[in-house]
Amino acid sequence: MYKLVYKFKRHYIFKRGETYYFSKQVPKDVRGHYCRSRMVICLKTQSESLAIKSASSFLSKLEEYWAHLRLTTINLPASHLLRAPTQSQRVISDTIKLSEAMEQYCRLKGAGKADTFFSSTSRNINEVIKMFGDLPIDQYSSQDAGKLRDGLMDRGLTTSSVKRIFSTIRAVFNLSINERGLNCTNPFTRTFLPSEESGKRAPISLIDIKRIQDECFKIKDEKRLIIALISDTGMRLSEALGLSWDDVSIDHTYPHIKLKPHPWRSLKTASSSRVVPLVGASYKAINLIKKQQDKSNIVFKLYCNIDRCKSNSASATLNKWLKSRVSNGVMHSFRHSMRDRLRNADVNPELIDEICGWSQQSVGQRYGNGYSLKHKYGSMLGIIFK
Repeated sequence: MYKLVYKFKRHYIFKRGETYYFSKQVPKDVRGHYCRSRMVICLKTQSESLAIKSASSFLSKLEEYWAHLRLTTINLPASHLLRAPTQSQRVISDTIKLSEAMEQYCRLKGAGKADTFFSSTSRNINEVIKMFGDLPIDQYSSQDAGKLRDGLMDRGLTTSSVKRIFSTIRAVFNLSINERGLNCTNPFTRTFLPSEESGKRAPISLIDIKRIQDECFKIKDEKRLIIALISDTGMRLSEALGLSWDDVSIDHTYPHIKLKPHPWRSLKTASSSRVVPLVGASYKAINLIKKQQDKSNIVFKLYCNIDRCKSNSASATLNKWLKSRVSNGVMHSFRHSMRDRLRNADVNPELIDEICGWSQQSVGQRYGNGYSLKHKYGSMLGIIFK
């Protein structure tokens, strides 16, 4: 609620919470120089007398500046001799810049969060800063939000990736607007983001999976081996990228990966911590990667290090390659295909959820330690291409 506490000719201050603000309608004849018809400036004081003094001084400077603007629009004799306005005469937004808003968001929301929270927040906010500059947050517009969406999608990012980026941006803007009592709206709130590329994401056919795997093993570089690994495990891309060699047991009786969170990569849900058998193309891919690697403990060094995983970059690159070969294919489609492949191999639905890391559907399913590695491995053998 706003409380009007002082008013005189062309001069308003109001109180939001305990802090005073200056509010002034921009005159129509100079409104073309502003992006809004009303300016609201935080006076950064809880004292009414100081607020009145600051607002009076600010209004005086405004009137002087507006007078200058009016002079520049008329045919004034010797107008070429007018001095350009100094930096101190220009009206500058008093609102914090986006980088400062991000720092505030991380400080307030980051308690107890993994390093990936801070790295992903920084990465997503920097998408805005790289495109439009580090501006006060009330200087961004809904048009900017639309341009950002289009730019991200033109780079090949999936709709879900764009939605995650926008979710972070919206959260940072909302927190700063609410915490600082700013009289502006979040320009990223109402941006249209399309539904997933084809409504319900279609799985990749068995014929296409086999064809993609064969091509991956012909090229045998790190990018293609990531695809091959995921194609026969159904892992999420971020899960695969964040693997360390400590997670991988190649020489076990039942070769497998033990997925667990790392400082450089968290997991999506509690169910994501799981054991995934290595069979078929995934077993072949992990062995080829091992032979190509040096002594680094990170499996996929191209997109991951001990500080963070570059999942968005990997997603854009790998999806672009995959779509050039399968019209409806993205990396996440392999997870949808895996569920169908396991169903067709008559694998129990509860076991399918365990292997792929989907949340258990009932309370009863959460009791006990789940299926044994031997049982999981035997079930996964049913999906191997003969």
